[in-house]
Amino acid sequence: MSVALEKPDSPADQRSRRSGGREARRAMRAAPLADDIKPVRAGLEGGSYGPLSENDRERIHEAVLTLLETVGFANAIPSCIEALTKAGATHGDDGRIRFPRALVLDTIRRAARHFTLHGQDPKHDMLIKGKRVHYGTAGAAVHLVDVEKREYRESLLQDIYDAARIVEGLDNIHFFQRPMVPRDIPDPLDMDFNTLYACVMGTSKHVGTSFTVRENVKPALDMLYAIAGGEENFRARPFVSNSNCFVVPPMKFAEDACGVLEACVEGGIPILLLSAGQAGATAPAAIAGAVVQAVAEVLVGLVYVNAIKPGHPAIFGTWPFVSDLRTGAMSGGSAEQAVLTAACAQMAQFYDLPGGSAAGMTDSKLPDIQSGYEKGITDVMAGLAGLNLVYESAGMHASLLGFCLESLIIDNDMLGHCLRCVRGIEVTDEALSIDTIAEVCLNGPGHYLGNEQTLRLMQTEYFYPAVGDRFSPKEWNEKGRPDILQRAIIEKKRILAERFPRHVPKTIDDKLRARFGEMIKLPRGNMGG
Repeated sequence: MSVALEKPDSPADQRSRRSGGREARRAMRAAPLADDIKPVRAGLEGGSYGPLSENDRERIHEAVLTLLETVGFANAIPSCIEALTKAGATHGDDGRIRFPRALVLDTIRRAARHFTLHGQDPKHDMLIKGKRVHYGTAGAAVHLVDVEKREYRESLLQDIYDAARIVEGLDNIHFFQRPMVPRDIPDPLDMDFNTLYACVMGTSKHVGTSFTVRENVKPALDMLYAIAGGEENFRARPFVSNSNCFVVPPMKFAEDACGVLEACVEGGIPILLLSAGQAGATAPAAIAGAVVQAVAEVLVGLVYVNAIKPGHPAIFGTWPFVSDLRTGAMSGGSAEQAVLTAACAQMAQFYDLPGGSAAGMTDSKLPDIQSGYEKGITDVMAGLAGLNLVYESAGMHASLLGFCLESLIIDNDMLGHCLRCVRGIEVTDEALSIDTIAEVCLNGPGHYLGNEQTLRLMQTEYFYPAVGDRFSPKEWNEKGRPDILQRAIIEKKRILAERFPRHVPKTIDDKLRARFGEMIKLPRGNMGG
C-alpha cells in the first residue's frame, strides 16, 4: 500500500498554526468553569498513600480497646461521669472512667458519618465522607508575621477578620477555622465572642472556633441563631463547628472544655473532637504509640458526644504533634509529622468516621524555602492519604506561634498543587489519546499546541498558580524580577482594600450591634463601613 506524503509546512505556516493555538488558548482561559469540572476543587478523593498496612491498623485498634478498658480517663466532671456511666462506662474507685470494648464498638457503629459541614453560602458546603479531601486553616497563633518588617507582633482582632476575608476569595482553602488569638481582647468572654464574630463576618465558608468556658457558648449561639434567621435554621444548617480540646493528654479530661462540649452539643454545633498530644512529651515518642493514644482519646470523646446526643455530628480529630527530641520543642513541619497525620487519616477511614488532623504547620518563621517544602510535603501527604479535613494547612508559621496573611495567598497556590496530586490521573479510552496521537502524527502539524484535545483539557486537567512564577527568565527580567513574596504582598494589600464581604446583611449586623452593644469590638469602619 502506498502512502501519499504531504508537503511539510513552511516555517510561516507553522508560526501561523502556533499563533492560532495561542489565540484559542487565550479564549479558553477567559471562559469561566463550572465548579464540578475545575482541575482542583473541594472534596477530591484521596487515599492513594498510607503508611499503615491493614494489619498495622488492626493492631492499633486492638491496642486502643485495651487501653480504654484498662487505663481509661481521669478528671471527669460530674455531668460527664453521669452521661458516660449511663451509657455503659465504669467509674472506678481510683476516679478513672473505663470503657468496655462493646460500648466503644457500639458507639462507632452508631456515630454520625457522611455528614455535611455547611457554609453560610451553600456553595461552600463540604460533604465529609470517605476519602474526600478539604483544606483549611486553624490554630491559636499569638503573633502575626509582618513579612515586610521581618518581625512578629501580637495578633489582633482585626487580623482575624482580615484573614477571613482573604480566605473568602481563595478557592483552595475550603474552610476557615480561627487561626489566631486576639491579644487586644483580654477578657475571655469578649475574646470568644468577638473571635467568632470576626470569622463569620469575614467569610461565608464554614467556620471553626473554640470557647474558653461553658458560659461563653450562650451569647455565641444567640448571635449565630440571629445570623441564620432563627435557631431552627441554624440547627438545620450549622455553619460553625466547635474545635474542642476535651482531653489533656495523656488520658485526662479537660474540665472547662467538657462543659463547652456539652453546651455546644445541646446548642446544635458540630464538634471537632481534638486530641493534641505531643510525641515525646505528652504522647509516646514511638510514632505508632502516638497514634494509639490519639485514637483512644478521640474515641472517648465520641462516646461522650453520643452519650449526650446520639448521632450528633462529631469529627475524629486525632492531632498528635511531634517534638524535636533534642529540645522538646514542637516540630510541626517535620517528616514525622507528615507520616503521623497520614496515619491518623487511615485510622479515621478504618472506622469510617469523618477525620480531621493537622498539616502545614511549618517550623519556619517566614514564607521562605523551608516553609515551602515543609508545608508542601505535610499537606500533600495528608491529601494523598485521603484526610477529610486538613487543618492548619495554610498561613501558619513557627509551629503554630505565628500566622501570616501573605502566606495564605502563597499557600493557596501550594494547596492547588496538592489537590492536583490528590486528583491523580484519570485513565479512560479518551485519555489514552490514541486517535489524537494518530491525527497529529499522520495528518497534523506534528505538535499538540492547537489541538482540540489540548484546548479542551487546558482548564479542566491542569492547575495554574495565581502568584507562583512561571515566567521565562526574559519575561521575569522585564517585569522587574519579582519574587513570590512581593507578589503576595501586593495581592494582600489589594484584597484588604477592596474585599469587604456582605453575606451577612447590614440590617442583621445593625440588630447584633444594637443587641450586644459594646461587646462587639470590631468597628464598622474597619469592615468597609
